[in-house]
Amino acid sequence: MAEEFKVEIIKRETIKPSSPTPPHLKIYQLSVLDQLQPVVYGQVVYFYPKNDISSEQRSHQLKKSLSESLVRFYPIAGRINSTTIDCNDEGAQYIEARFNGLLSTFLDQSAVLQPFLAAKMESPESGTWPQLLVQATFFDCGGLAIGICMSHKFADATTMGIFMKSWAETSNGSGQTVFPEFDGASYFPPIELSVQRPAVELKKAESVMKRYVFDKPKILELKANAAGDSVQQPTRVEVVTALILKCVMAASRSNLGGPKKYALTQSMNIRKRVDPPLPENLVGNVVGYFAVRTEEHHEEEPALRDLVALLRKGIREFAEKKAKRLREDDASAVICRDLQEAAELIRSEDTKVLIFTSLCNFQLYEAVDFGWGKPIWVTVPASESHSNVVTLMDTRGGGVEAWVTLTKEDMASFERDPDLLAFA
Repeated sequence: MAEEFKVEIIKRETIKPSSPTPPHLKIYQLSVLDQLQPVVYGQVVYFYPKNDISSEQRSHQLKKSLSESLVRFYPIAGRINSTTIDCNDEGAQYIEARFNGLLSTFLDQSAVLQPFLAAKMESPESGTWPQLLVQATFFDCGGLAIGICMSHKFADATTMGIFMKSWAETSNGSGQTVFPEFDGASYFPPIELSVQRPAVELKKAESVMKRYVFDKPKILELKANAAGDSVQQPTRVEVVTALILKCVMAASRSNLGGPKKYALTQSMNIRKRVDPPLPENLVGNVVGYFAVRTEEHHEEEPALRDLVALLRKGIREFAEKKAKRLREDDASAVICRDLQEAAELIRSEDTKVLIFTSLCNFQLYEAVDFGWGKPIWVTVPASESHSNVVTLMDTRGGGVEAWVTLTKEDMASFERDPDLLAFA
């Protein structure tokens, strides 16, 4: 962010549910998938252009509709306590701020996002309270940024999307409010605290994070290049993921030399992939993880279509061999084994693991209209404290935005890769 720009905090408030949580809902049981999540905040920032509604009116509207939404999403207003949430209506934090500059100037610079968020991603408070922090930052021109921090111990990206859509519908008065379902622990029972947690800890390293945008025409070109006998119609997520993996492998090889093993892991919404499917609006952490491995034994780079085929095979095998078992009695045991395998893979010294998260097709732009129009940019900041992490999301024009975090050495080679620059 340019030095002349700064975000000034105007006031902080605690927003409580507009009506108290009934006694029979005071204790919310976390699922095993919730228990095993890291103590971090999931984050997203929505940017809205100038509007005729004053900043005071918009702030009041946000707070009022947030209070009403917390009645439906009552666990978010509570305090996490080990394997349960005490739904005591403590509320959510609301911060109002000012940005002494224009939204258009900020967007042109694509500057840092942390000033628009009320907490850092890795905050111990995310494991207790507050579970939800909202920062509404008003620009001099009348533009608005809404930064969301929501505890990952309760919410995956889909849950955040369900909440944001419901909150926006409450605010804009559309009458189409989304109602969440809270049965996660019945599908994925919690484990005893004495059981060793199969934590997946990412290696910390001095890293560099950069944002790349793949426009829709370039993605169509990528799809044509990546299509083959194995995958005749690759998705945009598959081709962008494969290209980034290909370029990271090339960067790593140029720095380290010699043959090396590579792997990719990706989280996946399993609500629709288990059999029978889970409720669409089931909140909590309802994600699975799949991994694919590739090995280089020669100097020749892997073809893009080969990496796409590898990804498609990994997704298919996860759906056929693992996802369906998550509706059986040993679902928690399956989940723990998967996480243990992922942890061992990430800790492996002879394998470079790239960790992908895709938020594409989450309707980030279409679903969150508070009554003053759709956002012009929605983005999810990635962590700079861990390397080899990639986050994908939609652009407003149907393309893909990628936040890529690599070691300084790998990024120096990655950002000059002609295959990457031809499309991003």
